[in-house]
Amino acid sequence: MPRSGERRRQANADCACDAGARKAVAVDPEIKTANRHRLRRIEGQIRGLQKMVEDDRYCADIITQIASVQEALRGVARNLMRNHLRHCATKALRSGKQQETQAMYDELLELIYAHLR
Repeated sequence: MPRSGERRRQANADCACDAGARKAVAVDPEIKTANRHRLRRIEGQIRGLQKMVEDDRYCADIITQIASVQEALRGVARNLMRNHLRHCATKALRSGKQQETQAMYDELLELIYAHLR
């Protein structure tokens, strides 16, 4: 049985590969814009967390803020998954190529299993 990293490499389906660098088939502009804004807010939250730690703020308050950052990151991941399903996965599944289709199914399952924790 392959180890986790090996399984991930095997499960990677092609989106649009140029010289080994994988890129999305397409990115919805609204999703990209929303993710960029959300990531900038998260960046600010992280700076705030650093200051809270430096200032010896109450542990429960820091933990609450960490949970907020984690939820914001999950929101970015949901947007990325939505885009991946709309474009990359759809392309692979409609390709008619059994190897590409299977690789995409494997990749999607690996993503789901990895992020359901």
